[in-house]
Amino acid sequence: MMVVSIGFYGMSTFEGPMMSIKAVNSLSHYTDWTIGHVHSGALGWNGMITFGALYFLTPRLWNREGLYSLKLVSWHFWLATIGIVLYAASMWVSGIMEGLMWREVDANGFLVNAFADTVAAKFPMYVVRAAGGLMFLGGALIMAYNLYMTVKAQPVKAAVNANNFVPAE
Repeated sequence: MMVVSIGFYGMSTFEGPMMSIKAVNSLSHYTDWTIGHVHSGALGWNGMITFGALYFLTPRLWNREGLYSLKLVSWHFWLATIGIVLYAASMWVSGIMEGLMWREVDANGFLVNAFADTVAAKFPMYVVRAAGGLMFLGGALIMAYNLYMTVKAQPVKAAVNANNFVPAE
């Protein structure tokens, strides 16, 4: 999860300055592209690094042998990763399309598309966004169950007996 989080961090860090370029900003400003950018960083970087930290810390904080299920960790990883990609990519596509529709003018210089036209055109991307968000949420619920079962069902690590310690001479 840490590798994926670093990948999303890198993408967001590249995309932010790119969006400040005047030509790109004029296309992306006030569109779903910005929302996709923010969520790729928030869910991809912050979310995945947090998930990895929770998987690492939970067995140690509750003194357990290990996680309840590594298979559930794998399911969570793939659901979250694919969910983030679908969520962010649909917003990037939606934002670029939205920005292009907002600048389309006819021969007389009047806008071709009404606001309702852009909303209707974005509907398929919103369906993909919802699917990606549900996948991400499903992965997080799997993680919550896995961590709960780690605390409740995993055996406690054997305590180290300090009385058997023999100092080296």
